[in-house]
Parts: sequence; structure tokens; C-alpha cells
Amino acid sequence: MQEYFDKAIELAKEGVKNLEGGPFGAVVVKNNQIIGYGNNKVLKEKDPTAHAEIVAIRDACKRLNTYDLTHCVIYSTSEPCPMCLSAIIWANIKEIYFVTNRKEVAKIGFRDDMIYNYLENKEKDILEIHQIQNKKCQELLESYNNELY
Repeated sequence: MQEYFDKAIELAKEGVKNLEGGPFGAVVVKNNQIIGYGNNKVLKEKDPTAHAEIVAIRDACKRLNTYDLTHCVIYSTSEPCPMCLSAIIWANIKEIYFVTNRKEVAKIGFRDDMIYNYLENKEKDILEIHQIQNKKCQELLESYNNELY
């Protein structure tokens, strides 16, 4: 396990050194082999979704030519934010190991905790969500479902 964290830390340090993003790194492991590498690349890519875990998941999927990372484990230098946690779940990864937590990253200016608070119905004023009716969107779902079955 230490070798996976060592690699994640190395990726994070290199990313910070190259001004790619925050101090975060992650690796995806399958059968005791690293198959996905990632560091935070938000600044480099000008992409708020380019977090270390998502970059590592994208890399692993590309290498394995699949979107399904069943039987994989992710090792991250920090607790995944809600977006990354969702991506991990969507990728069918069932195990996460991390070191620093959301409270620690909040102390250095990262807002993961705010999003967790929103999801826990604590900070509802940061986003307004509205559901509207649209027949064409409903038809789109029905058409997709009918074509599958």
C-alpha cells in the first residue's frame, strides 16, 4: 500500500511544482498494479473537474479501454470531494484509501467541506436547483428506454 501512496504523493508534488493544480495525487490499482495515474490539473487544463482522482480514473479507463473499473482500488492523498466520490462510484470502484481529510484541506483553502455541507442540507444558499417540465426531454428518455428494451 505504501508504494501506491508514494506514487500518489510524487504525482501531487510534481503537479504543484509544474503549477498544474493543488497538492493532490491519486492512483488506480488493479491486481496490485498501478493502471491509472493522476494529479490535480485544474490550473493546467483550466478544468474544475480535473481533480487527481478523476484524472487517474480517466487514465485507467483509457489504458483498459473500458468505463468499468470493477475490481480496482483507488489511493488518494486526500479524501475525495463529492464530485470525485461520484466518479469513483460511477466507475464501479468499491474501495478508496486516503490520508488527509476534508477538514484538513479546508484549512488550506479548498472548499470540499462546503459541498459536503450542501449535500447534508446545511448550506442550501450556495446553489438554486429548479426542476421544470419539458415534454421533449421526457420523450428523449422514453425513446432511449424503448430502443434499449
